[in-house]
Amino acid sequence: MLINQSATTNTSFDVIVIGVGSMGSSTCYFLAQRGYKVLGIEQFDIPHDQGSHAGQTRIIRKAYFEHPDYVPLLHRAYENWKSLEKETGEQVYYQTGLAYFGQPDNEMLSGVKRSAALYDIPLDTFDTSFAKERFPPFKIPGNFETLFEPEAGFVTPEKAVKLFAEQAIRNGAEIHTKEKVLEWRKEGDGIIITTDKNIYHSKKLIIAAGAWSGKLIPSIAEKIKVTKQYVAWIKPKKWDDFTLNNFPCWLLADDEQPGCYYGFPILPATMVDGPVGLKLAHHYPGIESDPDNVNRQTGTEELEDLMYVLNKYLPGAFESVIASKTCLYSNTLDENFIIDKLPGFEDHVTVACGFSGHGFKFASVIGEILADLATEGSTKQSIDFLNATRFA
Repeated sequence: MLINQSATTNTSFDVIVIGVGSMGSSTCYFLAQRGYKVLGIEQFDIPHDQGSHAGQTRIIRKAYFEHPDYVPLLHRAYENWKSLEKETGEQVYYQTGLAYFGQPDNEMLSGVKRSAALYDIPLDTFDTSFAKERFPPFKIPGNFETLFEPEAGFVTPEKAVKLFAEQAIRNGAEIHTKEKVLEWRKEGDGIIITTDKNIYHSKKLIIAAGAWSGKLIPSIAEKIKVTKQYVAWIKPKKWDDFTLNNFPCWLLADDEQPGCYYGFPILPATMVDGPVGLKLAHHYPGIESDPDNVNRQTGTEELEDLMYVLNKYLPGAFESVIASKTCLYSNTLDENFIIDKLPGFEDHVTVACGFSGHGFKFASVIGEILADLATEGSTKQSIDFLNATRFA
């Protein structure tokens, strides 16, 4: 637990942020930095492993296959991650490079090439023989294309969340942990927020509640599906082949299974809390779940899915499973984010949700955007394609 200030007597704030995870911690940071009286309310600890941001590492990349309109946001995100590092003296972004594997016409590969071409992002293309030499642990099919984005890598989510929250507190924010929001409502020219500890008043409200967003914003509940996802750490037979600085981050589009598989290098034990090993997962919506009642055990089918990709593309690498865990995706209908003023409450409430399993890399810019929308009414960042009314 980072801090618990829920015993304080302040009940009136300029802005209240519900959810102090990936996006909420960044939002509190930017609001406090600008001098606003801000309260962040988190139902768990900071950080925690009940939502979407746990697991030590998240891939960051610019050649965005999901939609090229994300690329300008990524340029700003990279700048803001560097600013956080400079301000705190702590490293959160690691440039390992990112290898993409898949058939040339696959949606992932074609999208990467499209975004790289539109925004002049450095991207290397390897033929199969050179790719096998460059990435020897992988068995790369002859009909696959291999791309490499040298400026990509990973961000450390738990560390980043803690740094944002700590810096927010240093700049005057209040952060309440283990305090659950029961309801919010508009009253007069402000917002009333009721929790299991207190009642608060604010001029503005920002909801960044991750998988719990649908429970706090009924009007968007049907537009977001919460799914259970799994991630595992394995012990490889040749440990040193997969360590940081010897092995890149990777994304692989299989020709039989939907979505894509991804993974990271093994990090030193001194660098992370929790499991040490070769981390990998499957990026594809899993079983629909209630965030308050999730079966967090990893099932046989989930482990078999990881064994499938290991046996097919990293043959001979697997020795044993070290650990596995569950996280949550909140998926929108088109798998793009929702970042907007809440329809019907535009003057008072701003929302960020539906990050669909690819949001954390943007946390450093989304906090800035939410602070802009709540306090200035607009943002200079291009987010029109993420509006909350596109599903109407």
